[in-house]
Amino acid sequence: MSVKSRVLVVDDEPAILRFLKPALEANSYDVAHAATVAEAIKRIAADAPDIVLLDLGLADGDGKEVIRQVRAWSDLPILVLSAREREAEKIESLDLGADDYVNKPFNTGELMARMRAALRHRMQRKSEPVTLAVGGIEIDVLRHRVTRGGAEIKLTPKEFELLAFLVRHAGRVVTHRQILAAVWGPAHTSDTQYLRVYIGQLRQKVETRADEPQIILTEPGIGYRIGEAG
Repeated sequence: MSVKSRVLVVDDEPAILRFLKPALEANSYDVAHAATVAEAIKRIAADAPDIVLLDLGLADGDGKEVIRQVRAWSDLPILVLSAREREAEKIESLDLGADDYVNKPFNTGELMARMRAALRHRMQRKSEPVTLAVGGIEIDVLRHRVTRGGAEIKLTPKEFELLAFLVRHAGRVVTHRQILAAVWGPAHTSDTQYLRVYIGQLRQKVETRADEPQIILTEPGIGYRIGEAG
């Protein structure tokens, strides 16, 4: 008998829980519930769920505070479910370390697919080497820490995930679509301009000269690759 994955639904709307719980249980999830920021953080720490579905509008504060606090000590998948449509909300949630962002109302089948993808991604991270190295830079996968010559390079959670993904695929070209799907989720595979902005930010931090990159190289019209000099 397979072990069920545990999902924590963080939402203060009873109707959402009534809708989600049967669908999640039908897909072999054990479902727990929290209605506030404080309760969510407490339950994540105490119960260690496998995945979190998080609403941003909670009674005692902004759900992004859950992402901010939990990312200090856990890499469990967090999928944001929200009716907020402003692009800035999505970007901030992803920058803080959310794995994906699903707008309300949403299709149950799509949500389940994104949950499976997030859980697979976490399992892949667990089986990878503890450290990765490229171009004089060392990436500590467990601590989410990047250093050069012992000095730390400060990256946002998404910048770290982007760099780690590229380095894991050193030796081959990865397409815009592959990167966006792996780092931001399947709903963002057409956001190539957003990816270019992040690559630019990352180059400013990890390259000796951002205008002449030696580590993160562009394959025009296709994607990016890690340079052999790295």
